[in-house]
Amino acid sequence: MSEIAKTPQTPYYAVIFTSERTDGDNQYAEMADEMVKLASVQPGFLGVESAREGVGITVSYWDSLEAIQKWKQNERHLVAQSKGISDWYLTYKTRVCKVERDYGFEKV
Repeated sequence: MSEIAKTPQTPYYAVIFTSERTDGDNQYAEMADEMVKLASVQPGFLGVESAREGVGITVSYWDSLEAIQKWKQNERHLVAQSKGISDWYLTYKTRVCKVERDYGFEKV
């Protein structure tokens, strides 16, 4: 997750997950890697970006609200959500947004 996601033409959707972690790993890194791999093969998944320095922010991109809902209900993702509440997060917030415009720059 060390590059900017290559998203398609708008519109598409972004799920912004912002969190503050508990102390210790508690197998977080292993599950986070698993979730990225699992999400990347879900229908409608477009990409992901993540950063953590104190407050962590992960943004996943999807082609539809239906794809987001199916991911939220994925059996293994439900396990991760439960562990997040019990073991990994002091606080978190999830926001779902429709991306209607994007632009950028890339030095070649």
